[in-house]
Amino acid sequence: MSNAYKRILVKLSGEALNGQKNKMILDNEKLQVVAKAIKSMVDEGVQICVVVGAGNIWRGKLAKDIGIEHSTADYMGMLGTIINSLALQSSFESVGISSRVMSSIEVKAVCEPYIKRKAIRHLEKGRVVIFAGGTGNPFFTTDTTAALRAMEMDCDSIFMAKNGVEGVYDDDPRKNANAKLIKNLTFTDIMTQKLEVMDSTAVALIQNSDIKIRVFNMDNTDNFLKVLHNEDIGSTVSKGE
Repeated sequence: MSNAYKRILVKLSGEALNGQKNKMILDNEKLQVVAKAIKSMVDEGVQICVVVGAGNIWRGKLAKDIGIEHSTADYMGMLGTIINSLALQSSFESVGISSRVMSSIEVKAVCEPYIKRKAIRHLEKGRVVIFAGGTGNPFFTTDTTAALRAMEMDCDSIFMAKNGVEGVYDDDPRKNANAKLIKNLTFTDIMTQKLEVMDSTAVALIQNSDIKIRVFNMDNTDNFLKVLHNEDIGSTVSKGE
């Protein structure tokens, strides 16, 4: 079966890596699930880059509760993404994936600085590139990082892998049992209907590009390949006509 996409960016939340049972910020089982899903796509010759959040380690609400200034709190979150990225790299290597962590914030002892041309070269050599450190600036989310890096890397699609959610709904399915899955929508729909897919800055950045966003449930790891093969699961966001 042919692949619909040749180069993709996988966007993961920090919560996708934590342990619900043991309450640890990182869970080996979760990391291995992600690593094996990524490997299944790498084995099909797809070039992959990854952006991961830090919600398992640090959240804005905690910063407010303890009185940390906003920009400082954002830098702390960026450091959290570096921790998660290094954990992902270790898990990738354990299943035979060659990978590199590249950070917008220089941490030379543990990873490479982000350089666009070098990142593209890593992808061309079949390495998975994990982008850490956010955009390198406060006041921007990892959603915006994902949109920015996907455009810089000339990706075909952003795979937004969700925990326990099948795609984009017209309401929160965890609170409203009657919430309906929206199969196809545009970036304009996200903005006008205020749908929780990506933050508005990320949408504004990507809305005129040809990059498609595929939103799907990562609980079933087979979904990564199904989306790669363009099967009709989850939700698809595009610029429309």
